[in-house]
Amino acid sequence: MRATAEQRFPVRLELNGRSREGLAEPRTQLCDFLRHDLGATGVHVGCEHGVCGACTVLVDGVAVRSCLMLAVQAHERRIETVESLADDDTLNDLQQAFRRHHALQCGFCTAGILMSCVDFLERQPDPSEAEVRDMLSGHLCRCTGYTGIVQAVLEVAAQRQTNEEVQQ
Repeated sequence: MRATAEQRFPVRLELNGRSREGLAEPRTQLCDFLRHDLGATGVHVGCEHGVCGACTVLVDGVAVRSCLMLAVQAHERRIETVESLADDDTLNDLQQAFRRHHALQCGFCTAGILMSCVDFLERQPDPSEAEVRDMLSGHLCRCTGYTGIVQAVLEVAAQRQTNEEVQQ
């Protein structure tokens, strides 16, 4: 049976640790479903072509451009948006470092950059400056020269390494 654009399908997923569900047309982008249907307004939509990175979210722990994924593809998946990073009113270490290093300007692209940084630091806990800059090359920001972002990521990586050594 072929789906028509008017048909809506159930999409159940875990969003920022909570079970959520809604109905989506087959062509609905994940970013639009998260923002408009589930209220995750931290997901920003920029280019809608996967180039700018503003819509980046974590899907099962991996950074994904939510404008390139359909909502129906997220069925039974775990999605994390920038709203998942802070604990109530307390910013996480990465967000605090962004603040200290003035790594955000207008803030439009910041949510996507933060989510890419979360994934990146998970895979590369001790990055070089070049590796951070390479990761950031997938994001377009008109307001910053990226220096503050790089400094923030390197600071968090170093601090996490120090904390890990102390715990051992």
